[in-house]
Amino acid sequence: MSWLANLTQTYNDHLELVGQFERKANGREYALIPVSHTTQTAHIEVHLDEEGNFIAAYVRDKVEGSTIIPCTEAAASRTSAPVPYPLFDKLLYVAGDYVQYCGEVKGTPYQDYLNQLQTWCDSPYGHPKVRVVYEYVSRGTLIADLVARKVLHTDNSGKLLKKWESPSGDQTVEKPMIFSVLAGDQSSAFIRFAVNIPGDEEHRLWRDSSVQQSFIQFQESCLSDKDICYVTGEVLPIAEKHTSRIRHSGDKSKLISANDSAGFTYRGRFRTSREAASVSYMASQKGHNALKWLIERQGITIDGKVFLVWGNQSLDMPEPHQDTLDLYEETGVDPVLEDSEKDDDFDIYAVESAAGIPRPAGMGDPTQKAYARQIKKAIGGYRYDGQQHAHVTIMILDAATPGRMSITYYRDLNHEEYLNRLEAWHTTCYWQHRYRKNGMGEWQTFTGAPATRDIAFAAYGPRASDKVVKGLMERILPCIVETNRNLPQDIVRSAIQRASNPVGMEPWEWEKTLSITCALVNKYEERQGFEVALNTETTDRSYLFGRMLAIADLLERNALGREEKRATNAIRYMNAFAQHPSRTWKVIASNLQPYQERMGIEANKYIKLLAEIGSMFKFEDFNDTPLTGLYLLGYYSQRNDWYTSKKDKNSGSTTDTGEESADQNEQIEGEI
Repeated sequence: MSWLANLTQTYNDHLELVGQFERKANGREYALIPVSHTTQTAHIEVHLDEEGNFIAAYVRDKVEGSTIIPCTEAAASRTSAPVPYPLFDKLLYVAGDYVQYCGEVKGTPYQDYLNQLQTWCDSPYGHPKVRVVYEYVSRGTLIADLVARKVLHTDNSGKLLKKWESPSGDQTVEKPMIFSVLAGDQSSAFIRFAVNIPGDEEHRLWRDSSVQQSFIQFQESCLSDKDICYVTGEVLPIAEKHTSRIRHSGDKSKLISANDSAGFTYRGRFRTSREAASVSYMASQKGHNALKWLIERQGITIDGKVFLVWGNQSLDMPEPHQDTLDLYEETGVDPVLEDSEKDDDFDIYAVESAAGIPRPAGMGDPTQKAYARQIKKAIGGYRYDGQQHAHVTIMILDAATPGRMSITYYRDLNHEEYLNRLEAWHTTCYWQHRYRKNGMGEWQTFTGAPATRDIAFAAYGPRASDKVVKGLMERILPCIVETNRNLPQDIVRSAIQRASNPVGMEPWEWEKTLSITCALVNKYEERQGFEVALNTETTDRSYLFGRMLAIADLLERNALGREEKRATNAIRYMNAFAQHPSRTWKVIASNLQPYQERMGIEANKYIKLLAEIGSMFKFEDFNDTPLTGLYLLGYYSQRNDWYTSKKDKNSGSTTDTGEESADQNEQIEGEI
């Protein structure tokens, strides 16, 4: 139960935020919910006066409809059984005239709602505003009042419309708002109440802390069965049922459930579910409410799977799934190295790439040491002294069925240990990338680790389903936060295969796939010690073949000129080259002859470099054995090094004029 204990402690550490709404970027509100409460999306807001008379009603959309509602144990886990919420609920429960407008119902949901509400009102913890609501709903005129105010709409027979139809086919009649906010028909509308009392500033009952405390005290008075809580170790009132709606308001899946007394949930091991585990009501409420809050606040949800990271001392921690550029932006670190951190071979370049895309005017090849300093600076923003007991919790949640949810991954790490492992990931699975734009629409060049979502797209294509993406993210996570975990070989292999097939992708997509694949290969071959900067000492056959492919590509591209956009022979034969390098090289080399003749003496520098690379091969290595992913590193680094001339390295100036750079930027915008 360590996960529930961590969540319970998180709730206790943030009691000052209970009931306070925060707003997300999309405008939706969320809050750390009080115990004995849950959240729902209300569709209709009904205003009453202090005598319980109907004043007005308004339709609320998803952004405005977020509502904290009182909730009993039974209602928190309700599925198809008619169990009412204590105060706010659907028309089925709160409307006494539901049968008149919607037809027959099973059981007595309205009467059950009234009885429960009356019990609360008559208890020592009753609230005068709740009594006002009871006085109104007991009259049984809610739907009639809403129809009279044109909030709800009926057909010719006096029943609620199931879907909107323009009267007499008149398309000019505006569609009522209620049909835009409801997924089903009008009978499924959720109702919340506001009581307008002169001199009372808070008329919204879902925001009134005194109403919330009233129900909390009432609910606690109803709990009597005590046992040892497996979370706190104390003898406390025990929760018989546990809450659902963890990921969102419509989520029916539960993390703790033992209602299958006739099946095999616990039979054969225990006589009752209590013998398996007992969790106190308060621990269950606090833990689940903290989890809901954290998911809304900082969770990443993909196809129902939730990825969540939080710290007990500081909630906001760097996400393991983000790329290095996101890390820089969060901590305010400039992704471009400062002048004092630049190496001798750092430079600016802006020339055409092998895919026909101009290379960026931006950061050149920083050394591993300088790049590591930048990462340490970014991660350092999350480090602080005097927190020896600080820890970070990593959790992945998923539901295999609509009713059952599981924790598919859980780790609780020391704060410093987590940051150290994150720093190690960003300084080992790194390469130079240029596939993101800033707020001004300009392409950004950064050196670092790619986001795990982008790794999925590089390995399986941009049309990979959410199911594939979330599966890869879950498999990559242990490689980031655990020690001695290698990247899954099949993911690296798939990315290499896609990067080796540039003719099957748009140029911008291939450039992104190539740089991400280079980062994966660099991590997978970590012991080799390769960097973005060209390694002119290595005799690895795959790396050397990659360098030769880059030179062939550069030679032909330069001979074709800017106006010609077609792929070079090196690009066209790249896939075959990776499988049969020696045989395919003969084809590529023979196809280079016309371009050498076209370039004349200018081709000598390419031929000379090819000869130098060829002389580094061992005789037995120049064969048709398939290349490893290191050939992509050789290709990328050789191409990158070529675009940084010796003159630029020494002077720090670019060989392109401002006019040429502007033309290249226009070409980037047109192609990407």
